[in-house]
Amino acid sequence: MSTKKELEDKKDYARLLYMQGEQQKTIAEKAGVSPQTVTKWVNTGNWSEQRAAQNITRPELVNKLLRTVDKMIEAVNTSEDPDAANGLGDKLAKFAATIEKLDKHTSIVDVIEVFMAFGKWLQYQAQFDEEITPELLKTINKYHNQYINYLMQNKLIK
Repeated sequence: MSTKKELEDKKDYARLLYMQGEQQKTIAEKAGVSPQTVTKWVNTGNWSEQRAAQNITRPELVNKLLRTVDKMIEAVNTSEDPDAANGLGDKLAKFAATIEKLDKHTSIVDVIEVFMAFGKWLQYQAQFDEEITPELLKTINKYHNQYINYLMQNKLIK
C-alpha cells in the first residue's frame, strides 16, 4: 500500500510521461499503478487538454485554420456544382470569428506556452545557478499545473 506522498510522486511521474506522449498502458506499468488509475488521473486532471495545448501553438492553429479556409474556397471555385457555395459564407464567418478570438484573447494555450518557455529557461539557468535544484523545478512545475487546473476548472480562461 502506497503512502499519500508515494501516490502523489507516482501521479507526478505519470503526468510527466503523459505529457511526453506515452500511452496510458505504458504509463501505468512505469508508474506502478493500474491503467484505471491513470485514466482517472487523466480525466480529473484535464491532462488531455493540457497535452493538446502543449503540442500546438496558437500561430500553428491559426495557420491550420487558414489552410482549411483556403481549401474550402478552392473546392467551391473548382466545383461544377452550382450549390457548392451554399453555406460557405456561414462557415467562413465561423472560421473568421475563431481566428479573431485566437488573436485577441489569452487562452490556456498562452498560459501553457509561457510556463513551458519559463521551464526551459530555468533548466538552462540551472547549469549556472546551483540554487535551481531538481526539487525546485519539480515544485515550480507542481504549482504551474495546479494553476492551469484552477484556471480551467473555474473557467477563468479558455
